[in-house]
Amino acid sequence: MRFLGSAAFAIAGVLLLAGCTDGNGSDVAAADEGELTLGHAHGLGTDPADGTLYVASHLGVFRVDDEGSASRVADRWQDTMAFTVAGPGRFLASGHPDLREDLPPHLGLIESTDAAETWRIVSLRGRADFHALEIAGDRVYGYDAITGRLLTTTDRTLWQQVTRAPLVDLAVNPTAHERVLASSPSGAVREYEVGSRRGVRLVGAPPAVLLDWPAGNLLVGVTADGQVLRSSDEGRTWTLTSEVSGTPQAIDIGEQAWYVATEEGIYVSADDGQTWRALLRPGG
Repeated sequence: MRFLGSAAFAIAGVLLLAGCTDGNGSDVAAADEGELTLGHAHGLGTDPADGTLYVASHLGVFRVDDEGSASRVADRWQDTMAFTVAGPGRFLASGHPDLREDLPPHLGLIESTDAAETWRIVSLRGRADFHALEIAGDRVYGYDAITGRLLTTTDRTLWQQVTRAPLVDLAVNPTAHERVLASSPSGAVREYEVGSRRGVRLVGAPPAVLLDWPAGNLLVGVTADGQVLRSSDEGRTWTLTSEVSGTPQAIDIGEQAWYVATEEGIYVSADDGQTWRALLRPGG
């Protein structure tokens, strides 16, 4: 999921949400001793194995408990982008390596099967920088920021182009995996179908920059000004659910809880987006 602003807030020290670059050395150097430095939040995901929330960021992947305490996984400072949960303990992502690792600057598609403790490069090593990934069944979609292409694969090795356009976030139709929604920097939402490069704009959609589609009757969008909306008819009509404070960066819509990361913190809702509480508080 995706990620527009930058700010700083504390988790037992300082939790810094900073902009994304191709490396992470400057942010590492800026961190004082004792700080827990997150960097720009690139994605949120809940592990179905145990319900743990993970935050993928400019400076690593973090576990967050119910009290809002975060810990960096495996002491890895990998700039982990396009984070998505593929199954219990199984994650897909992209991004840029920890500077201590001898890896190309663009990781391509990477996978973890042990809840971000370790990662391996699956495909497009050094050739793709995915800024959004979504998985549904065997099909994976990825927006490659290097080429500006939306790509898809069913074996995670051979990729085909769906379209070429500037995109922000993706949401796969959970009942028709060959169809995917994509938001643009302007907030326009279009539907693309594998095999047809012409996207169809959802005329009634809000100017959403973030999207999540966990079930056929639940599509959620977040606008650049923090409005949270939902649709039960595949995006034809929408209802305003609530608002969150701060520029939105990432969302994760789960069965037990909804999460939104903004430049002001990470918020959680236990009532399907009606109300929100700060899980990680600014300056807390």
